[in-house]
This record gives sequence, C-alpha cells and structure tokens, in this order.
Amino acid sequence: MSNQAGDQEPRTVTSVWTNRTVGFAILVAFITGLVGALALRDQDRSTTAVASETSRSSIYWRVPVAFGTNLPGLGENVLRIAEDADSISDGRIRLEVFEPGMLIPPFSITEGVRDGKIKAGYTWLGYDQGRIPATPLLSAVPFGMEPWEFTAWYYEDEGQELTEALYEPHLVHPILCGIVGPETAGWFREPITSLTDLEGLKIRFAGLGGRVLQELGASVTMIPGGEIFQALEKGAIDATEYSMPAVDQKLGFDRIATFNYFPGWHQTFTASYLVVNLSTWRSLHPSDRALIETVCTAGVIRNLSRGESLQGEVLRGFAKKGVSPRKLPHEILQQLAAVTEQVLIEEAANDEDFDRIWSSQKQFLSSYRIWKDHAYLPRDFGQ
Repeated sequence: MSNQAGDQEPRTVTSVWTNRTVGFAILVAFITGLVGALALRDQDRSTTAVASETSRSSIYWRVPVAFGTNLPGLGENVLRIAEDADSISDGRIRLEVFEPGMLIPPFSITEGVRDGKIKAGYTWLGYDQGRIPATPLLSAVPFGMEPWEFTAWYYEDEGQELTEALYEPHLVHPILCGIVGPETAGWFREPITSLTDLEGLKIRFAGLGGRVLQELGASVTMIPGGEIFQALEKGAIDATEYSMPAVDQKLGFDRIATFNYFPGWHQTFTASYLVVNLSTWRSLHPSDRALIETVCTAGVIRNLSRGESLQGEVLRGFAKKGVSPRKLPHEILQQLAAVTEQVLIEEAANDEDFDRIWSSQKQFLSSYRIWKDHAYLPRDFGQ
C-alpha cells in the first residue's frame, strides 16, 4: 500500500511539471508569433512607404534664366537653388539651368512658361510690365521697400497671395526665390547736377524707374544685360543702370562711364522668381511643392546675404579705376520722389491689379514704419 502511494506521488509531480512546461511553451510561442506579426506588419508598412516614395515620378525641368549665372549675387543664385533641390530630393528633382537666350529670349520667360514651351524659368517679373502692369510692384519699386520689408510683406502679409493671384490668369505660378539690395542709380559719362541733365539722355533703365525718367525727358530703352556694354561702348546709349556694383563691374560699365550714382532710388530691392507652368505646378505631389518652396525660401535669404557681402570691396576699389561714386543731392531725390508718386498714381488709376497691390503695400508700410522708426538706429548715427 505504501509502495503504491510512493509510486503515485512522483507520477503526479511529473505530470504537473509537464503541464506547466507545455503551457509555458505555448505562451512563448504566442508571444513570439505576436512579435513576429507586428514586425512583419511594420515591415509591410515600411515597404509600402518605400514603394510609395519610389513610385513618385522624378522631376526634370529645363530652366532658362534672365541673368547670366556668372553675375555675382544676381545671377548665380539659381545655381544654388538647383543644387539644393537636387541634393535634398536625392536627385529626384533636377533643374537644369540654361543661360540667357539659350532656350528663350530673357524677356520672354514667363510667356514661354505660360505657353508650355518650358515648364519653369528664373526671372525678374518686371520684364512683364508691358502686358501685366502691376509686375514692377513685385520686382522693384522706386522709393519702395527695403529687402526685408518686402519679404515681410510677401511672406507674412498679402504679398504671396496677391502675386499668385496676379499670375493665375496667365497660367503661371510664381515663387519668390531670390532678392538682393538696391542697385546703383546708374552709370553716366557726365555728372548729373540737376534733373535737366536727363533731358534727351539716351539711357537703359528698367521698370517704373524708367517711366519716371521718361517723364523727365530722357529717352529710355530696355536692353538685356549681356548687350548693355556694347550699346554703351558704341554710343547707342549714354548711360545705364543694371544692378549692384559687383554685377556692373563684372559687365564692364566702369570702363566706359565713370560717374556712378547712388542711392538706387529706382530699385530699392530686386526680387527674382522661379516661375512654373500652372498646370505643371498643380500636378506635383504636395511634398514636392513644399520642397521647392522651401528651397526657394532658403534661396531668398542666402541671395540677400551674398549680395550684401560683396559690394563694399567693389566700392573700395573704385579710386584705382578712376571711378567716381557720387550721391544724388537730397533736392534731386525729392524731385524724383515727387515724379515717382505721380507715376504710381497714374498706374493705379489705369490698372485694378496695380491699385490693389500698391494699396496693400502702403497699408503694410504704414504699420511697419512705426516699428522701423523706433527700433533701428538712424543711418547717419555716429558719423
């Protein structure tokens, strides 16, 4: 009897441990399976995400430009934009830059984009003034905003919205992609002592500033940057403006016209845009649109920084070249400002878009100038 009991007890213990082991094994198997399933699900998600990314089509745009890419600040900025787009997209977004005139005339870039001849271009919108009168307000305004004032209006006020709305009927989507500071007021063979010196003067001048000089009796013409030196050298024009001193020096104006006037009253900022065919833009994936906009926004601040960094050394070297940098007297500036105001009023009366955009800019400045007048040191402080 006792032997039977003794035999029975070990069998019971063994049975208990066997059941526990089986249960534990089942639990381990369940956990392992669950983890594996989760891992496979994550892997499936990852694979799906990769597949979705790789299924997105590549973007290749031929991008003609209005300014030669050899021009410091003004022209070279588009090369950085193309490089950044390529780098950030890992080669999926490529902008191939073409020099002025290679694909399309430099003054006809937005028309080429509109007509679908090219998908995108890089230009100064003021060249469209003849068919879209409000464009100078988005490019360069005489006695207008300084660069950071313009970007504040553009990004934080109504600027971007109004710019896109202006070009939507023309089937073009403009993106602010670069900005530099004021130009010089022009290169002249003879000194300017009064506004009467402008009467009959043959001068290359762009935008609304050109309209102002026409009102003062000058004969104003528009010539692409690459053709100005030859026109100046041959006497087809007596004087010219184009850009900042570092750019103008590169084009050789200082070899012919030695009187360089300041400040650049007619162009207190110069804004450049990447213009994209509207249907092409709308067909892009939202993340691709965001990437291009971000690259352009970065291009704006880098372009401004680059332009500002170059000019001091150029002016310092004027003396060795026999160039005379001169400041326009306050009296002449006041007279130019008065004529400018009249031109702006006339333009606003003749075009609703011009009136709408100019009103927006004036409203923004009326508020901003309160801050500007209180926050910043006077420019002549400490002099």
